Amino acid sequence: MRLIAMDMDDTLLREDWTISERTVQAIRQAQGKGVYVTIATGRMPASVRPYAQQLELDVPVITYNGAMVQEALSEKVLYRKVIPIETAQNIINWLLLKEVHFQVYLKDQVFVEEMNEWSRSYERATRVPIIETNLQERLALEKEGVEKILLFGEPEILKGWDDKFNLQYEGKIRTTKSKPNFLELIHSEVSKGVALSSLAKRLGVKQEEVLAVGDSLNDLEMIQYAGMGVAMGNARQEVKEVANVVTSTNQEDGVAKAIERYVLKRASE
Repeated sequence: MRLIAMDMDDTLLREDWTISERTVQAIRQAQGKGVYVTIATGRMPASVRPYAQQLELDVPVITYNGAMVQEALSEKVLYRKVIPIETAQNIINWLLLKEVHFQVYLKDQVFVEEMNEWSRSYERATRVPIIETNLQERLALEKEGVEKILLFGEPEILKGWDDKFNLQYEGKIRTTKSKPNFLELIHSEVSKGVALSSLAKRLGVKQEEVLAVGDSLNDLEMIQYAGMGVAMGNARQEVKEVANVVTSTNQEDGVAKAIERYVLKRASE
């Protein structure tokens, strides 16, 4: 394996949002053998950066589920695919009339119409400040579009919203989920799989030399793309079904065990 791509939440990160020492050491050993290591997440770049620095990643990281690819340390944007501004405005104007909390992601900032417990919980988890603003006025200043719109709610409610968006905006946006109580809207052509494929080509890595690890629905495409797709022990069943193998949970060093077995052990054979 020459390229490792890891999801963050419930995969690389433990429940306290830290990376275990065993996982850090496994990643550094892989890097020492010339293996590229990157992060592929639904999070925004600002939330990824501290972890990229901790792991000393020197390759581009995949953020916003593939809507933005950015150099980990220099912060240079290599790729950006947004929901067009007109579509984003239509969706947001409609959402403002509904009783649902949502956040809008634009470049490296996140905006809400009004803060609440969902927002405060998200701030604690990501360590990124959320900006409270009039969303219609803010988007009136934007010419291109937004990377992501994130809705919060109970899973049974969000399932209905999922169908509504896919039907009304078919070909313009797609929906995905990183957690049961999240519903994420991104450009229809965006996925972690597409971004990972592009990154592998940029690095000169063959598809069969890619290992991808994840746990949720937004990881499906990259796990299907990778030569070695690894599902976490705590992954959703849909992810386990498409993966080549299942490792331990994020609380049990699942990422470290996958790297040790499928990268480090094979490199020493």
